Amino acid sequence: MHRWRFLFVAAAVLFLAVGYWNATRMPVVRRGTVWVNGWSANKPPVRIVLISDIHVAGPDMPPSRVARIVDQINALKPDLVLIAGDLVSARLLTTRRYSFDEALAPLTALHAPRIAVLGNHDHRRGAADARRALAAAHIPLLENRIVRFRGLTIVGLDDMYTGIPDARLFAKPLPQPVLLLTHSPEVVRRLPPGERLVLAGHTHCGQVVIPGVGALVSLRKGRRTVACGIVHRNGRNFVVTGGLGASIVPIRYGATPDLWLLTFQPKPSHL
Repeated sequence: MHRWRFLFVAAAVLFLAVGYWNATRMPVVRRGTVWVNGWSANKPPVRIVLISDIHVAGPDMPPSRVARIVDQINALKPDLVLIAGDLVSARLLTTRRYSFDEALAPLTALHAPRIAVLGNHDHRRGAADARRALAAAHIPLLENRIVRFRGLTIVGLDDMYTGIPDARLFAKPLPQPVLLLTHSPEVVRRLPPGERLVLAGHTHCGQVVIPGVGALVSLRKGRRTVACGIVHRNGRNFVVTGGLGASIVPIRYGATPDLWLLTFQPKPSHL
């Protein structure tokens, strides 16, 4: 009996250790090209980095780790960095909770302009504090607002579950191409149909994905998969990042941290 207890404890420790190592790896850089109709053939490409779910908290995501990821992003030389929410963590299992100011400090070293929306953890930790810290860090918050950037229309929507996303932003036609930046991709269920690319996070690509079983976080909802990567669903196009940090517990399996480098460029005539 003691032998089986020892094996069980050893297996549990190994599982947690490997999961923690997976969760604290440098994010994988995933790349995609978006061909834009109607742009002049002479228009230079626009390179956008999408990150989400930083979840700054101890021990797995201290500000020092965010600083290393910022160096990784700067090396990609993007024109714009989009942050799809969950800047901090509201989880219970943590060795330290960081303030919004502490969490955002490393992001001020990004060389490119940046735009953020709030996620569910940000709202739970205090949306007012998040707004103040973002303003102090000179990171624009696109909370139910629209901006134009180098020919792109970027719409920022509040979080679906803890905020108030304003679907009225799509009441009138918007200049194409339209990028919808939001935390959860599920917000599209509240929006009218229309041509737009949805950039989101929230799903962590499952965070803990068991082969043959699926993502554990989705099983309680009766689903075996979660939105992740480039997704085409019901006539809509999504890019859903797996995020940088971890939620609930600081472990990952089958869903490594990632970020996206998206290149928007004129569509060639042969495509």
